[in-house]
Amino acid sequence: MALYSEKVMDHFRNPRNVGVIEDADGVGEVGNAKCGDIMKMYLKIDGDTISDVKFETFGCGSAIASSSMATELIKGKPVSEALKLTNKAVAEALDGLPAHKLHCSVLAEEAIKKALQDYYEKNGIDYDRSQFPQCESCEHCEL
Repeated sequence: MALYSEKVMDHFRNPRNVGVIEDADGVGEVGNAKCGDIMKMYLKIDGDTISDVKFETFGCGSAIASSSMATELIKGKPVSEALKLTNKAVAEALDGLPAHKLHCSVLAEEAIKKALQDYYEKNGIDYDRSQFPQCESCEHCEL
């Protein structure tokens, strides 16, 4: 059996939505010091819909594929739906990831949530902080 699915290989070789949105409404950056992957997501939001999404990822093939698939799963969707995206949904949409690469799908979920959190804060929109990852070194956290 191949280590990676055809979908993972396709999104790695032909990533969708790569790049920067200069006037992004929300930007989220996450990283994993253990593996060295860094993801940055950019969101353009019109009304309550994600009209555009781009990413920059420095990392392995699984990280690039997870970023690419995550953008495909939220593009054109309401913000509320994007907020519900899980790493499990990303991995399933890729027809699975090896167990030791599941953290890549977690990073994709977290990058999207950080970008949504940034959007809420830039626009003074109240939100439920419990829906977002909390960390000790992040300016969004109230620790």
